[in-house]
Amino acid sequence: MEIILPSFAERLKPLRKSKKMTQLGMAELLGCTDRHYQKIEYGQINVPATTVIFLADYFGVTADYLLGRE
Repeated sequence: MEIILPSFAERLKPLRKSKKMTQLGMAELLGCTDRHYQKIEYGQINVPATTVIFLADYFGVTADYLLGRE
């Protein structure tokens, strides 16, 4: 599957850093490996809608913002 949401990856890192979270901490929060989370943050894999919603709630932003649909 082609990565079609580059803005998601671009917005995730600054949001993570604003919470002072490490990639390992985010991986634990999402219940995945740190390598899997890194792939999410670098835009190498797409994520399920449920993960987008969870992250939007966690960071206090909209799913549209995460997806670059402002």
